[in-house]
Amino acid sequence: MELDYKAIGKRIKIARIGLDLTQKQLADKVSLSPTHMSNVETGTTKVSLTTIVKIANALGVTVDDLLCDNLLQARPQFERDMQALLDSCEPYEVRIAYEVAKAAIETVRANEKLKQE
Repeated sequence: MELDYKAIGKRIKIARIGLDLTQKQLADKVSLSPTHMSNVETGTTKVSLTTIVKIANALGVTVDDLLCDNLLQARPQFERDMQALLDSCEPYEVRIAYEVAKAAIETVRANEKLKQE
């Protein structure tokens, strides 16, 4: 299985921006060059587990938070992301999001039944 380094980088960037840190500030905290940190965030470099742990610690998040797009059992992270998304919505947007999610789940489940036949 190949890791999705772009997804990891995106999660790092979101967490960094949430803390109002620049790439250089985060790079300094984890002893990386600003260029390397930029490459990590864009997914153009393969980041080591050691570096992921350092970054997670510097950002005050878990490694699971950064890797969840690569994990099969990452439901809690996606539930938090979904809740944060819904919390930012107007009431009518919540209703639309619900209808879209419901239709998507029904379609996925219908296709799973077809795969099993």
